[in-house]
This record gives sequence, structure tokens and C-alpha cells, in this order.
Amino acid sequence: MAEELRLTAADLEALKEELDHLKTVGRKEMSEKIKTALSFGDLSENAEYDEAKSEQGKMESRINELESMIQRAVIIDESTFAKDTVNPNSKVKVKDLGLKQEFTYQLVSTTNVDPLNGMISDDSPVGKALMGHKEGDTVEVEAPSGKIEFKIVKIYKNK
Repeated sequence: MAEELRLTAADLEALKEELDHLKTVGRKEMSEKIKTALSFGDLSENAEYDEAKSEQGKMESRINELESMIQRAVIIDESTFAKDTVNPNSKVKVKDLGLKQEFTYQLVSTTNVDPLNGMISDDSPVGKALMGHKEGDTVEVEAPSGKIEFKIVKIYKNK
């Protein structure tokens, strides 16, 4: 059995919209690209055709991935979470006690991870360690470089 994928209703809707776009607009555009590339003649020396087929493969792979994600999706009901604890979709400011630096993270589903912009998975080691804790709590995270201690400075209220 495939592992469930916890998503907000908005996350699931975004995946469905992307899937719909790829299946309708994307496939039609890809068909036109391939048709145009075929008109250039000999397939053995047709770079445009090879590129179009490669793009088509990547698009179909993404369609399969989206279908799988949607099938495994379980909607998380944010209204059931306590507002004073770290939950999926929480934004939290932490202080790394070793580095003496503060960081702000938004815990997001695996579909929205963007570590360079502070968006980390609620399923990551840091996300899991923060989950359920309150402001002022100290949490320990087992990282490849060793244990890291974070103090939760502030939890920003979920929208």
C-alpha cells in the first residue's frame, strides 16, 4: 500500500489544477510540437523531434506522479489543531542554540517544499521535531551533522 500524503485542501486543489492543465492544454501543445517536428523530415537527424519526445516523456511522468499524489492524498483539517502549538502549515521562528541564530520556517506538505525560502516539510526531521510543541519549548533534532537544539521563539497563527 502506498504511503498517504497529508495535504491541505488548497494543496490538493493546486495538484488537481496542474493535472487538469497538463492533461488538456499540455498534451495538446505537446502533440502540436511533435507534429511540427515531424514535418522537418528524417527522424534520424531530427533534434526537434527528439527534444519534443523527451519533453513529452517528462510531462507524462509528471502526470503519473500527480495522479499518484492525488490518489494518496489525505486532507488535513487545520481547524482541529491547537493554535498555540506547531502544526502542519505553521510558521515558526526558532533559535538554533548551537549557532545562536534565529530561523523562520513554514511547515508545508512535501509538495511545497522550498528550503531556500524557509519552507520545510512537516515530515522532515526538523518538521517532525517541532510538531506539537509550544513557544518556549526546546526540541532536539537528529541531523546528519549531529544533534541540533532549537528553542521555539514564536509560532505565527495559521490563517
